[in-house]
Amino acid sequence: LSHAHVDHSGLLPKLVKDGFKGKIYATDATKDLAAALMEDSAGIQEMDIKYVNKERALKGLPYLQPLYTTEDALKALGHFETVPYNVWFKIDDEIEFCFTDAGHLIGSAAVHLKITENGKTMRISFSGDVGRYRDAILKSPEVFPQCDYLILESTYGNTLHDEHSPTPDALLKWIQHTCIEKKGKLIIPAFSVGRTQEILLWLNQLELENRLPDLDYYVDSPLSTKATNIVKKYPKYFNKRIQRILESDNDPFSFKRLKFTKSVEESKLLNFYKGPCIIISASGMAEAGRIKHHISNTIENSRNSILLTGYCEPHSLGGRLKKHPTEIGIYGQEHQVNADIGEIRSMSAHGDYDDLCQFIACQDVKQIKKLFLVHGEYDVQLDFKAKLLKKGFGDVEIPERHFEIGLT
Repeated sequence: LSHAHVDHSGLLPKLVKDGFKGKIYATDATKDLAAALMEDSAGIQEMDIKYVNKERALKGLPYLQPLYTTEDALKALGHFETVPYNVWFKIDDEIEFCFTDAGHLIGSAAVHLKITENGKTMRISFSGDVGRYRDAILKSPEVFPQCDYLILESTYGNTLHDEHSPTPDALLKWIQHTCIEKKGKLIIPAFSVGRTQEILLWLNQLELENRLPDLDYYVDSPLSTKATNIVKKYPKYFNKRIQRILESDNDPFSFKRLKFTKSVEESKLLNFYKGPCIIISASGMAEAGRIKHHISNTIENSRNSILLTGYCEPHSLGGRLKKHPTEIGIYGQEHQVNADIGEIRSMSAHGDYDDLCQFIACQDVKQIKKLFLVHGEYDVQLDFKAKLLKKGFGDVEIPERHFEIGLT
């Protein structure tokens, strides 16, 4: 398992439920985060199916089963075996693998395989999700051993991230505009793992610089709270800048007037909070979770702002808000969009075109027999493929799902 994000770990409980008996190899931090994410995902499955089955019962339809349950998630966790970075681990006489730090998320890894058959060794590398070389919290992606076949993510394969406005300054601008000038609420959708911690880090920096306005700041997501505590357990994966901060500040993810809500009741009370405040909540695409309620309760008031901080699937609530509509449907009700809609584009956990090129710069292109582009939109992959061919990669493939190829 390269890392814990649900698009990578989310079906592991179903895999085990369907009969998988083997081991799931991951780094220590990935195991801890995956445990929290799988349990949360199972809870959502169980809650959603309960609602669906109520509707089906009224129509006389048979009940459906969730994709997996909390019990299945716990069983999947029992299959995990942790492996550190930069250690070749032998699975059997023919297969061994090594993790290197991918810099995308605490514990994230690129995976490198050596497969030996009939005395011949083949080397396959999978990038996982590649992070950034100037990440706020994590170390940069590591160089990795020469491979014969490379499977490379391509999320931002034709894009450069916006670095012109430093993230703390951009956050401060939105806090001042919304909470100081308009006396409103600043609602920030943020992924529980990675993005929330980065936002807290920047707010902490503003406080250390005596620039953070004296307001109430809320993290309203149980999973975000749990993930933040897990991230704090692994300072060994922080970059040198954070290591230096830790010498004088033992908790770079906390600051005065920061509160983590626990119960649903506490979350609901935020709807009745009269003064200006900042609410950080999941999910990052605003498609599910408590954030959706916060947006529906604040979007019609022009004093408020909604600040998007990362990629949003075009059809998600966040993706629809990015198009600056005058009206938007939430929970089946149409809302006037009177709140300001903002976006910070400098906070992606995925490397951009330059980062991806730097990541693969350690490879001799002449030794790579084939490069596969995955984890990206097709038009982006076409652009990226053209650029990689110009860089000397001889064979670049954009495989379809379930594509099979013989490797030699």
